[in-house]
Amino acid sequence: MTQDQLSQLGKTLWAIADDLRGAMNADDFRDYMLSFLFLRYLSDNYESAAHKELGPDYPALAVDDRRAPLAVWYADNADDVPAFEKQMRRKVHYVIAPGYLWSSIYELARTQDAELLQTLERGFEYIENESFASSFRGLFSEINLNSEKLGRTPAERNKKLCQIISKIGEGIAAFSADSDLLGDAYEYLIGQFAAGSGKKAGEFYTPQPISTILSRIVTLDSQEPATGKKQRLSCVMDFACGSASLLLNVYQQMGQHGIGMIYGQEKNITTYNLARMNMLLHGLKDSEFAIYHGDSLTNDWPKLSEMNPAKKLKCDAIVANPPFSYRWQPTEAMAQDFRFKSHGLAPKSAADFAFLLHGFHFLSDEGVMAIILPHGVLFRGGAEARIRTKLLKDGHIDTVIGLPPNLFFSTGIPVCILVLKRCKKPDDLLFINAAEQFEKGKRQNFLRPEDIDRIVDTYQYRTEAERYARRVSMQEIEKNDYNLNISRYVSTAEPEPEIDLAEVHKTLMGIERRIAEAAQDHNGYLKELGLPPV
Repeated sequence: MTQDQLSQLGKTLWAIADDLRGAMNADDFRDYMLSFLFLRYLSDNYESAAHKELGPDYPALAVDDRRAPLAVWYADNADDVPAFEKQMRRKVHYVIAPGYLWSSIYELARTQDAELLQTLERGFEYIENESFASSFRGLFSEINLNSEKLGRTPAERNKKLCQIISKIGEGIAAFSADSDLLGDAYEYLIGQFAAGSGKKAGEFYTPQPISTILSRIVTLDSQEPATGKKQRLSCVMDFACGSASLLLNVYQQMGQHGIGMIYGQEKNITTYNLARMNMLLHGLKDSEFAIYHGDSLTNDWPKLSEMNPAKKLKCDAIVANPPFSYRWQPTEAMAQDFRFKSHGLAPKSAADFAFLLHGFHFLSDEGVMAIILPHGVLFRGGAEARIRTKLLKDGHIDTVIGLPPNLFFSTGIPVCILVLKRCKKPDDLLFINAAEQFEKGKRQNFLRPEDIDRIVDTYQYRTEAERYARRVSMQEIEKNDYNLNISRYVSTAEPEPEIDLAEVHKTLMGIERRIAEAAQDHNGYLKELGLPPV
């Protein structure tokens, strides 16, 4: 896979989406487009594995025979199908009946078959309930194949679906179907749809450069980051995972066998389904991750409600980009919640510290947590000041990173990254003020590769640089009443140059002398002309 291939595939798919969606808004069309791309990946991956498994028995069809080869094998070997599917479940962890493969669906679309819509409905239901050992119930729940946005009658909807699927099939036929390429194309499309969604994009998408910073930080050794990346992470969690781009970035940093288990939680049903598809489309098996649909603040995931410390989930890496200053409704009972009782409840007006404490509770002793939050958490008073002070006194906040403004689709405000550890070695705090290191764009700003590297390198080696990074003692932070406003410690302002008053006086005297000489010459000319001097 080359960057040119990825760029071209992304542009091809986006052009198809832009051309076909018509009156449908971008958010609605996104669900159709991404679901069909997902089906294409599952199918191609399954057919490739089946071809390898069956070897010489895999049917070789004539060029003009448009049937799915696997459909032919199933028809000719009905008695062997159960054993074959059992073997496929062991190898690729799922099966797809031949009639629901992308090649079969595409052929129905290409020939304008009136059965396409009903076949898709049955195929989606099959994948949700029968393909995987784990249930992926509701995976396609947000895709309404009977929506009037597709057409007023079943025939019109069928025709529109034929058009969409045919165009996608034609557009991606020339590209590889490997998980890296299609996975990256999926991320590209999510980014493009996020750009068109404005403020709603914050619900499901963290820009890749910011994801990269977080994932590179949490994969470094927690006690000695300078020694490099950890060899393995027991588990990784994102409790507000959106479309799972952050989790996948950590996965890509660690490599295929570098993580024991990946956990994600997402409240929005549409985004939750995007996350599950995104995981599978990037080649993860259903046994390697668990995404839960629920509310992190109420902690409704049974897996995270374990009260026994010996059985509590402990993750070596936690990443998150929760909703900024989200209004929530903490109850009196929550004050005794095991996540909050040691620190207190975040105010109703801003759940930022509630999200932070939720994640921090599940961090292992050797783990690293990196969370994106608005700057207000660094200096706001009241309950937030009390939580912040306790975290600082207990030695849990390791690094504060200030990012440039306007990096997100959903907000133009500058945000910060807090890096937390249960057991951190340095007794100071590292402040990184990267607010002025970026490339300006028309609609939003961008972090360049060198900006990302500088942030991560500064964290890794805990280096100091004028107007960029500084290690600050706890004594100084205490004197500032535990206020972590970055500009208090690292100002990006250029110092005013020192003024040499003697030199300035000398310059002014010289100017006055030249003025007097010029006036004398001028009056000389006036005298020659018989005019009075000025």
